[in-house]
Amino acid sequence: MARLAQTAGLTDIQQEILSTVRDFVDKEIIPVATELEHRDEYPQQIVDGLKELGLFGLMIPEEYGGLGESLLTYALCVEEIARGWMSVSGIINTHFIVAYMLKQHGTQEQKDHFLPRMALGEVRGAFSMSEPGLGSDVSAITSKAVKDGDEYVLNGQKMWLTNGGSSTLVAVLVRSDEGHPEGTAPHKSMTTFLVEKEPGFGEVRPGLTIPGKIDKMGYKGVDTTELIMDGLRIPANRVLGGTTGRGFYQMMDGVEVGRVNVAARGCGVAQRAFELGVSYAQQRHTFGKAIAQHQAIQFKLAEMATKVEAAHAMMVNAARKKDSGERNDLEAGMAKYLASEYCKEVVEDAFRIHGGYGFSKEYEIERLYREAPMLLIGEGTAEIQKMIIGRRLLEEYRLQG
Repeated sequence: MARLAQTAGLTDIQQEILSTVRDFVDKEIIPVATELEHRDEYPQQIVDGLKELGLFGLMIPEEYGGLGESLLTYALCVEEIARGWMSVSGIINTHFIVAYMLKQHGTQEQKDHFLPRMALGEVRGAFSMSEPGLGSDVSAITSKAVKDGDEYVLNGQKMWLTNGGSSTLVAVLVRSDEGHPEGTAPHKSMTTFLVEKEPGFGEVRPGLTIPGKIDKMGYKGVDTTELIMDGLRIPANRVLGGTTGRGFYQMMDGVEVGRVNVAARGCGVAQRAFELGVSYAQQRHTFGKAIAQHQAIQFKLAEMATKVEAAHAMMVNAARKKDSGERNDLEAGMAKYLASEYCKEVVEDAFRIHGGYGFSKEYEIERLYREAPMLLIGEGTAEIQKMIIGRRLLEEYRLQG
């Protein structure tokens, strides 16, 4: 919807990129998304199109063959893509978190080795923190790396990997106690390993198994998997940044980018729900007039549009703050929390506007209704965001004396 969610102060290049992406979404994603989603089919043709547009290299520096764009440009592209089909934005988000972590924390050899091929979409990234027994409680990780000569041996089970099957590079967070005395805080004895693998399912390299896709309520098409490490041997030069014990900080930096991304996805899905709702309300007639003429529906549309606008503004603010080099965990947490909650509410209102047809798989809103809940839990639940926000506020407003 052209009028809502405008972003002031964009350069000509940013506007051109966004216009190209929106055009791609309207022509290549929206017409096929619902059919592919119902079949839970990986959108290979769409992914190939994104590769051609250079989107896999959007934030990768130009010296490595990327476009060297800002987090804001990336977030606005994600908003457009999620407006078409949220699963597609998931495919590029995890790739970008890994590329961002490499750019910020990788050794020169690691950057030279991975980033040019990531920019082309030849190497596709996924990252892994969660485990079956824990979600956002990262300090409780039990997967472990033990040094053995010039290698590390990794054992453990990870959960909820987006792109687990299709990726060829996974950034995996595990516990690594070597060099850290007993009693070291858990977050100071974690390391991120760069694990290369073949795409697909089953044993994808010796000691590493991707069992298969997890069957989900929504967020289909994209493969979400487990990852099982059983004696997986990784050379020491694949420790992200070359030093153990830094993994927690590296992952949290990546997740800040991820939270802006989830906020952008919420904005995109909410925009699409509003478009569907406002369009249907003008077509459907009751009591002799379009339901858009009933005050009850106008109030709904007013609330929906206001939420779309507010979420977009907070997401843009969080992205700009990160781009300026400032700490943005407060803004990213607020944006992610507000955008995901508002997205759920806007989608539900659009669903109500559709009446009985909203329940039919023939209508796009049915898919959005199943997709929106993922945003309430992805990259840290709403409750986790509120904890982060609350702690940061107490830091900022601590009573003196």
